[in-house]
Amino acid sequence: MGHYEDAFYEIYTDIHEKGLKTQFDTQLQKMLYQDKHKYKTVKERWEYAHHKVTSSFNLENNLD
Repeated sequence: MGHYEDAFYEIYTDIHEKGLKTQFDTQLQKMLYQDKHKYKTVKERWEYAHHKVTSSFNLENNLD
């Protein structure tokens, strides 16, 4: 179970450092009602939401 805790901590830290907590929580909430995420584990959902939120954050920062 240790590797799960590490993954959650890394995602949590990255989200808070970039100030993306609201967007991350919104993405997780949206995923609850989407069939394609229905059978994913919590870790898989967090990784997907993290990637989705940070990739759009990086895109926005590169355009400036």
